[in-house]
Amino acid sequence: MTSAVNAAPSQDHTELPHLLRSAVVLAGLQIVLIVLFSFGSRYLAGVVKIAVEAVIVIIGVGATIALPGLWTRARTIEGIAGAAGLSLAATGVFLLVDSVLLQPLGIYTNRWREIGGGSNWWYHPVWWMVATYLAWMGGWTLANQTARSGAPNAGALVGGTMVIAAIIMVLAKLAGVPGAAFGVGTFAVAILPAVTLMTIITGLGARRG
Repeated sequence: MTSAVNAAPSQDHTELPHLLRSAVVLAGLQIVLIVLFSFGSRYLAGVVKIAVEAVIVIIGVGATIALPGLWTRARTIEGIAGAAGLSLAATGVFLLVDSVLLQPLGIYTNRWREIGGGSNWWYHPVWWMVATYLAWMGGWTLANQTARSGAPNAGALVGGTMVIAAIIMVLAKLAGVPGAAFGVGTFAVAILPAVTLMTIITGLGARRG
C-alpha cells in the first residue's frame, strides 16, 4: 500500500496551496485583532486603553513579521519571497472581509474617512505595502538566524524588533521629530525601521550554504 501523503519540504515551503491556506489563517488573526483594537479604542480610556492597544499591536505585528517566514520555512530568497507573498495574499483576504463586513458594520470611525479625504479605501494600499514589507523583513531575519545558528528564533525576531522600536520612539520624541510621542502610534510607526535594522543586524556575518 503506497502513501499519497507528500512530506512538506524542510525549507522554502512555497507551494501555492500552502501559501493560500496560510494567508487565510494570517488574515483571520489580523481581522480579529483589528476588531478588538477598534472596540478597545472606542470603549476604553486612559492607561487601560493604551495598555490594551499596545498588547494588540505587539501581537499583530509579531504575527505578521514572524508567522509567514516560519510557515514558509524561509532559508533562501525562495522562502523569503514566499513569506512576503503570503502576507500580501492575507491583505487581499482582509480587503474582502473589510469591504463586505467591517465597513458596513461601522468598525471604523469617521476619523478614517477624514484622514483619507473622504475615502474608505486609502488605507488598503498602505496595508498591502506595510504587511508585505514586515513579512519580507521578518522572513529574511529568520533566514539569517538559521544561517547563523541552524534554526530560526521567532522570539528573538519579535522581541528584538519591539525593543529597537521602543528605542526609536524615544529617540524620535527626544529629537523633536514632528508628531512623535510616547504612545502606541509612534511605536507602531517605529516598527518599520526597527524590523529593517533587525534584518541588517542578523545578516552581519551570516554564513550562506
